[in-house]
Amino acid sequence: MDNPKWPYFDPDYETTCSSFNSPRVTVETEASENATIVKVNSANRHGILLNVVQVLTDLDLTITKSDIFHDLGWFMDVFHVVDSNGNKALDKQTCDHIMNSLGYRTRREQFSADSLRRSTGLTVADHTVIELTGPDRPGLLSELSAVLTRLECNVNAAEVWTHNLRAASIVYFTDSSTGRPITNQSKLDYIKEQLSRVMKGDHDEEVARCKIEYATEITHVERRLHQLMYDDRANEVPDRSGNMQGRPAIHIKRNERGYSVVSIHCKDRPKLLFDIVCTLTDMQYVIYHALINFPGSETSQEFFIRHVNGCTLDTAAEQHLKACLEAAISRRTSEGLRLELCMNDRVGLLSDVTRIFRENGLSVARADITTRHDKAINVFYVVDASGRPVNMKVVEAMRETIGSSLEVKGLPRSEPELPSTKLSLGGLFRNIYGLTNITWRSTATA
Repeated sequence: MDNPKWPYFDPDYETTCSSFNSPRVTVETEASENATIVKVNSANRHGILLNVVQVLTDLDLTITKSDIFHDLGWFMDVFHVVDSNGNKALDKQTCDHIMNSLGYRTRREQFSADSLRRSTGLTVADHTVIELTGPDRPGLLSELSAVLTRLECNVNAAEVWTHNLRAASIVYFTDSSTGRPITNQSKLDYIKEQLSRVMKGDHDEEVARCKIEYATEITHVERRLHQLMYDDRANEVPDRSGNMQGRPAIHIKRNERGYSVVSIHCKDRPKLLFDIVCTLTDMQYVIYHALINFPGSETSQEFFIRHVNGCTLDTAAEQHLKACLEAAISRRTSEGLRLELCMNDRVGLLSDVTRIFRENGLSVARADITTRHDKAINVFYVVDASGRPVNMKVVEAMRETIGSSLEVKGLPRSEPELPSTKLSLGGLFRNIYGLTNITWRSTATA
């Protein structure tokens, strides 16, 4: 299929058009016994589906069913959503938030709607932000946090993902003495140098990247992590394990109407739809139609897509898309024993806790870190660094060191031993204080 030539449009046209065709959002709580139904009708634009899914996901709502239709310049979607406990989302504040976040008319109103997601607590303008990508290894989180503590940096929020021996992270920090962002360029350069050295480890300089940023506008943190890991894919070690158990089944075929049909069947988990839609959108694919069904622990999803240039996928593009979708689905997986820690926050707390984990032979596979009213409310998923099940005697010994504020939630994994190469950082620190939306401007070259 030849690439079509699109006509030129004045950039101001989109804002004018949006004013006349603003999204119409309805939230129905009585139409279904088992779910709240969210309907969105709007003039179509690239990325609008991702924005809707992002809003619902950030509210910890689970999409159990969806019918998506994008065609003829119009966007019409129906989402069946439940809360984290599987109940209907009847809370008026939640319904109002959905309406306010999606029912904007102009870009300015969209900016204000997105800002609602970070209205409770710290703002991104109060932090220095650093992006890190490089080879993963056990103890990496402990080493990074120790360096930041030594350099008098207080980590207020961060998120770290790992997949296939690679790690990507975004860390928010301030000067521990002033509580403000670090603006001294020489100190920023030194921080970058030290963190780059840790990320590189025993590898060549080319495999690690460190970039210091100021957070200015709006880009979703988890979307940014997907982008970082996608950009870093050239350094990934191919997965040659041959273990198909638990891996998503992805099939792509072309139909007679000129769409590439992407079918995905895999285990369901929170934020799965967001990860898939985010990957398709950032790879410049337009989702024209989709059918999403979550019958239980498994999910089946079907997307009718074309590239933004109007073309369907050739064979090479199909294989590339399959690999990227599988990586996006697999990289956000919680492994290991769940530990919850709630105690008074202080500078260096993260460094001390992860050091204790490392000294007891445990690695952090994933963690969610928040701070509310000077309280650190942390969730860690830990695994034995050698791949064996976590020894509960070790956990009890750590509780004696850290205190009774460390609680065990859940049981150790009874599955077969995991390769030690996969057991290090995990995905750390989700969206503290609503810090889920930022755009990145470099203040130190990568």
